[in-house]
Amino acid sequence: MSNPIKILSTKILSNLQKQVLSDNNFEVTEANFIKTENKDFELKDIGDNLIFTSQNAAQSILNHPKCEELKAKNVFCVGLKTKILLSESGFNVIAYTGYASDLAEIITLIYSAESYTFFSGNLRKETLPNALKEANIKFNEIQVYETTLTPQKIKSPVEAILFFSPSGVESYLKENTIKKELCFCIGETTAEALVTKSKNILIAAQPSIEAVIEDAIAEFK
Repeated sequence: MSNPIKILSTKILSNLQKQVLSDNNFEVTEANFIKTENKDFELKDIGDNLIFTSQNAAQSILNHPKCEELKAKNVFCVGLKTKILLSESGFNVIAYTGYASDLAEIITLIYSAESYTFFSGNLRKETLPNALKEANIKFNEIQVYETTLTPQKIKSPVEAILFFSPSGVESYLKENTIKKELCFCIGETTAEALVTKSKNILIAAQPSIEAVIEDAIAEFK
């Protein structure tokens, strides 16, 4: 058996995800480089439709005591896991995409006459709000969770790093530098955060943790 491939995950993986890596001769180091927390917020002036661009926002709404009242409204969201989470909780998801830019396009081209409430986090990108503003679409925004960076120094060298968000990249770079490591990214926005730091970036075909892991395994086979 050849030496295991040392890999760093910038978020704590599930036991199953770690098992898949270890079965494929990876030695995993993992740490959460960001922390997300639900925050207190009021549900008022809610539009006809709801927008979610992350699972964290969806989870925060599902924990809200007035969550049931929102289920009569239609939902537009980013991410398959966000869609599944909301659908299984009784929400009617009209459209979902892999990226906020694609969702903005669907809303502005097909549903521009309606009003929206965007449930967001404090570090969200401007992509969606800017597109809605430019198209003169009526919307408001409610911050429902907060992301804080939790940078830490990784002392043992690795051959590859798994990144799952732009804020995870930012947090990692506060204490560490990228040399020759292969960087596997969950999506284009995460990869964009790395462009000036690395030439060795691979973007997963699907924006999911599993797809990032599959890419890493395929690359080192």
